[in-house]
Amino acid sequence: MLVKDRVLSSIATSNYISRDLSWLKFNDRVLDQAKKSGRNIFEKLKFLAITSSNLDEFFMIRVGSLYNYIDYGKERIDYSGLREKPFKKKLLHETQAFFKTQHEHYLHNLLPNFEKNHLRIIKDISKLDASEEKKLEDYFNRTIYPMLTPMVYDTYHAFPTLMNKLLIFGVVTKNPSEKKDQRKLSFVQIPTNLPRFYEIDRGEQLLFVPIEEIIRRYIDRLFRNIEILSVSLFRITRNGDFTLEEGDDIEANFVEEVRRKLKTRKTGRVVRVEVEKGFSSWMMRSLSSRWNIDKDSIFEIDQSGLMDFTALWQIVNHPEFKNRIPKPHTPVPPLTYPEMGTEDIFDILKNRDILLHHPYNDIEPLLELIEQAADDQYVLSIKLTIYRLAPDSQITAALLKAAENGKHVSVLFELKARFDEENNMREAQKLHKAGCFVIYGMGSVKTHTKLLLVVRKEGKRVTRYVHMSSGNYNEQTAKLYTDLGLMSTNEVYAHDVSEFFNVITGHSLPTNYQYLLTAPRDMRISLIEIIRKEAENAKNGLPSGIVIKMNSLEDKAAIDELYKASQAGVPIKLIVRGICCLRPGRPGLSENISVRSIVGDFLEHSRIYYFHNNNDPKVYGGSADVMVRSFDRRLESLFLMVDPIVKKQAMNILNYNLKDNVNTYAMQEDGEYQEVVRGKSAAFNIHKEFFKVTREEIDRVKLF
Repeated sequence: MLVKDRVLSSIATSNYISRDLSWLKFNDRVLDQAKKSGRNIFEKLKFLAITSSNLDEFFMIRVGSLYNYIDYGKERIDYSGLREKPFKKKLLHETQAFFKTQHEHYLHNLLPNFEKNHLRIIKDISKLDASEEKKLEDYFNRTIYPMLTPMVYDTYHAFPTLMNKLLIFGVVTKNPSEKKDQRKLSFVQIPTNLPRFYEIDRGEQLLFVPIEEIIRRYIDRLFRNIEILSVSLFRITRNGDFTLEEGDDIEANFVEEVRRKLKTRKTGRVVRVEVEKGFSSWMMRSLSSRWNIDKDSIFEIDQSGLMDFTALWQIVNHPEFKNRIPKPHTPVPPLTYPEMGTEDIFDILKNRDILLHHPYNDIEPLLELIEQAADDQYVLSIKLTIYRLAPDSQITAALLKAAENGKHVSVLFELKARFDEENNMREAQKLHKAGCFVIYGMGSVKTHTKLLLVVRKEGKRVTRYVHMSSGNYNEQTAKLYTDLGLMSTNEVYAHDVSEFFNVITGHSLPTNYQYLLTAPRDMRISLIEIIRKEAENAKNGLPSGIVIKMNSLEDKAAIDELYKASQAGVPIKLIVRGICCLRPGRPGLSENISVRSIVGDFLEHSRIYYFHNNNDPKVYGGSADVMVRSFDRRLESLFLMVDPIVKKQAMNILNYNLKDNVNTYAMQEDGEYQEVVRGKSAAFNIHKEFFKVTREEIDRVKLF
């Protein structure tokens, strides 16, 4: 059997889908949004830009992690059954195919539609008129040229540090007076603090000239009196995956260790090279040898294309086109808080729980709680966990005010929130200087849970107000991500959340929680026990059923229990936005399991776990996915929904997700996805329908 056939056989026979190959299928579904006939060109460019930033992160983290195994001789067997090097070859082969599809779609389907939408990207500067070209030359001379630094690499000059994700020109030159073989290689990094496109307004049309084309046109001014043999545009992606080693020294200076590790992202090993076709083969042999990469890691781009589609955000967000991106629907009041903003939030919460479903419900009630708590004379303390904040965060401002007003403020900032580390360090230190008690994460365990506790003295008693969420305390993402947040004064929630904060802010071991499932302590085993209970009910002829909505499904122990429950007859419906390592519909293994993925206008981010429990449903919400990292390497929490209306609301969210026939893809047994075709059925788009939910629909919802 050929090696290729053995690889395919291994992948096909495994009971699990590769995490990384599954992620590529997710990015396929995002790219599919850039192909939808119902979207205009600017929406399509937005989704294309998202696929590009997704792919950058994939190479930095997932491919970077794979190289950590290969470079250091560590063993790893993928869920597909492949060892490190065969899997790398398979993964890069699939990624090359995606990359080709991505760029061909841009060239053949998007670019030809630019002119009729009153824009053009000018790659050939000779197509400009004389006055426009003069503006470009002036821009180069006055602004770009002073920022450029040609860096030669030869016997006398060390190889320069080329930065991650920057556009770079590799320039091969020779001195005409020297022998023919005395070629030299120089690098010119394109500055990132200038716009990617120089804009020219022609009245009815906006021209966007890429900065690399301006530099290419005048690059000979950097290499005077020598012959330029070739100019090759390329971009590198470096390994950005790092972990913090446990130990006393690191615990003593955790912030500095995070800072030190962040610097490695700038110099980590190269895991990908994007390069324009027609590049210098002499240059590429030198780079490939230096960076120890093979041709599978070199991604070629047509010269008429565009390197790094994240540049398209400049066009998508341009004021001239701002009305071309559909405006989101105005948020509606939460079902249990229709009088939003007209009454004191403390009084409201003493009488009822409020379930916030973002972005359909505004984040305003949560901001109202925090901001009112900062000023309220009876509030004694505010405690919360922070994973990602919005720029100019209202929440940070409220916490600073609370500290100024003498409240006790405790904040756990997760410094290892990937790609938000520096922002979190900056905000954490700002709060620390204001007198807040700040905890900089929990060592090697990442704090991903989202919890808030406000303690208020009310007469002779103390009332605790809690908020538990699947999403970040971030006003911006609350408009773009679907998330779930529960606000309550239920004393059991209050006790559990207080205990949880005592564990993470002090030196305390947790007692048993009544309404919380927490990781890394007991979440996996608790969920497995609940799944086993459903299987037992099915075997005994009792009603059973499982519906779970999550971002990712990867934990093998949990997948195995779902397989066993399926074999016991439990109907299982999974809504998994991204990675799914479970195979649905495999005979003898998972006939009773279906998997769907929803990708559309909003990023599906909420996690909801429903278990039928013999007609007495258990429903959990929270921040945790079914992943090894969620169960073993993160502080996570899921909260049990006990209020009947709140529970019904969560069930209806699942019900609507199962009814969607506009944004849904059905996963096949082989790991492929097929778009759900609605046929003659009326369109049901959850990203619109959730703005219309009524109390009557909530009251009659059933999942099985």
